Amino acid sequence: MRSDDVKTGVDKAPQRSLLRASGLTDEDMRKPFIGIANSWNNVVPGHIHLNVLVDALVEGIEEEGGKAFIFGVPAVCDGIAMGHEGMRYSLVSRETISDCCEIMCQAHRFDGWVGVSNCDKVTPGMLMAGGRMNIPMMMLTGGAMEVGKNGDDSLDLQSVFEAIGLYSTGKVDEDYVRTIECAACPGQGSCSGLFTANTMACLTETLGLSLTGCATSLAVDQKKVELAKATGRRIVQLVREGIKARDIVSMGSIRNAIRVDMSIGGSTNTALHIPAIARDFGHRITLDLFDEISRTVPHITSLRPGGPYSIRDLDNAGGIPAVLKRIRSELEDAPTVNGTSILEVADAAVVKDDEILRPLDNPFHQQGGIAVLKGNLAPKGSVIKQAAVSEKMMKFTGVAKVFDSEADAIKSISSGGVVSGDVVVIRYEGPKGAPGMPEMLSPTSMIMGMGLGESVALITDGRFSGATRGGAIGHVSPEAFEKGPIAALRDGDIIDIDIPARSLNVRLSDEEISQRLKDVEVKDRNPIGVLKRYRELVSNGAEGAYLE
Repeated sequence: MRSDDVKTGVDKAPQRSLLRASGLTDEDMRKPFIGIANSWNNVVPGHIHLNVLVDALVEGIEEEGGKAFIFGVPAVCDGIAMGHEGMRYSLVSRETISDCCEIMCQAHRFDGWVGVSNCDKVTPGMLMAGGRMNIPMMMLTGGAMEVGKNGDDSLDLQSVFEAIGLYSTGKVDEDYVRTIECAACPGQGSCSGLFTANTMACLTETLGLSLTGCATSLAVDQKKVELAKATGRRIVQLVREGIKARDIVSMGSIRNAIRVDMSIGGSTNTALHIPAIARDFGHRITLDLFDEISRTVPHITSLRPGGPYSIRDLDNAGGIPAVLKRIRSELEDAPTVNGTSILEVADAAVVKDDEILRPLDNPFHQQGGIAVLKGNLAPKGSVIKQAAVSEKMMKFTGVAKVFDSEADAIKSISSGGVVSGDVVVIRYEGPKGAPGMPEMLSPTSMIMGMGLGESVALITDGRFSGATRGGAIGHVSPEAFEKGPIAALRDGDIIDIDIPARSLNVRLSDEEISQRLKDVEVKDRNPIGVLKRYRELVSNGAEGAYLE
């Protein structure tokens, strides 16, 4: 076992002495050492309950004859960080979390480890570390919160942001906003729609790295505690069986994850996370694979933000196993940490609701949830959650209103500076330009709340929350900071968006764009600290914002 490096032999007496100081006994020294990366904190609602799950996880590890070691990793709440300087640190935290897991597991020679996660960057960061280290590992995702309620209306965080849009147009008063604020997020768990956290939980189960049912069981469910205990038992078994992370996750697993992503209409952030995860598992994928799969796998469930259903509804319909059953004909077989294959999981599943989880011949949309657009504005690509776009916005031509920061755009939108027929352009918010590629739920939600969702589009070299809906195109690459074509745009330019044709173009010739770019003075926010280091290493959004 790897842990023999710190516990076996006379020469390891100093290490054993320190382990004894941490409470270990001679009996403990003979057990497999299992690390637990715990992202608990009392800031993030998706994480406030994770210590309860960790307690059950430790119990399972000890029942199976392992010794558990718990260490902490950071977790950013994108909702709390949204709309201010703090959002520049969110995507950056993915790499920090990955590094924390690698440092602790490698330095202390754990034989296997479990990532206890929930929110947006934590799950992909842990998965990246798992691929990089290639030792036995599992994930335990913390589960979604219940939906909020205002009378008969179901609410989530997206509802609060859109209430601000209603308020800015005078359609509601401040008391209404407060009512929604107080009701939308009722307690522990990740936000209740198919936003990034829950999307990544679903894809983790599809990759085969969490137990069946883990992705959609809610934070408040007793089933989640039972899964935690079972995860503890299983990770010890994986160590004894010598089954490592790369034995589970193959290129077929990654393609399956994208297929499930398309079928459920997941967050556009997966177009950043899956390429980065794949890379640490030894595979290279591009946005083209997302678009290829999107054209063949239909969208079969309609969850928030684009539809009416929540994670609770998907769980009641059979969860990810039922999704796998629906799209079985599209899947490749691959192993899972359960000890069964992904196709065996699909075959054993039961679809419990034919409306929430439709068959392939009656989908909500004929194509998958995400589309990749290219053109003279995005030569390397851009992404849109087409499953959350009104039919009226699938083809759209508008007039550019250009902003060099999200803050400037929000100020203009809230003051009535954006009108029907506009294409809001927000640039210098990419991985290098921001730096950190912040999410922009505020401007997209304001546009929706103001009733402009079917007449105003938004494009950016930044990214969007999983809660974003409407004609919002992100990850435009190359970004403005790299002098991509988006840096050449000016107010009044005519922009053509054609989602079915997968195109994003400005009505300028290549020569006009090139000439304008020669005159561009790149906006530099002169970052310091971690943001400065991030800028120096990060690739562009089309490549997953991976640190080279």
